[in-house]
Amino acid sequence: MNTVVNILGRFLLVLIFLMSAVGNKIPHFSGTAQYMESEGVPAPALLLAGAIVFLLAGGLSVLIGYKARIGAALLLVFLLLATYWFHDFWTFEDAQAKQAQTINFMKNAALIGAMLMMIARGAGPGSLDQRLSKQK
Repeated sequence: MNTVVNILGRFLLVLIFLMSAVGNKIPHFSGTAQYMESEGVPAPALLLAGAIVFLLAGGLSVLIGYKARIGAALLLVFLLLATYWFHDFWTFEDAQAKQAQTINFMKNAALIGAMLMMIARGAGPGSLDQRLSKQK
């Protein structure tokens, strides 16, 4: 039961990252890069390409539990940068916009916490990392 719950947890955890890359950033690359530029992100096309690599590599790594600590670190870097650039609720005057950005900031803070736990503890039961460590 622990293994199934852990695999399901990893799947649900990384779904947001994989869907962000495949469902938004890749098909809307140009528009996303333009939005990033409007938010003051330097070299937006280059950083967007990097973000996509981090989202896919990190998400797949955590999902299958292979080098999951490294994958979680990639997602952590993505989250830190995205939270800083796009969810700066403290800069908003409009109450509704400020509330929306605060919610997104807090969601990312929770995901950052999950990545820190993954870095500290590894992917756990049902992971490729665990299976490979038993073979040694």
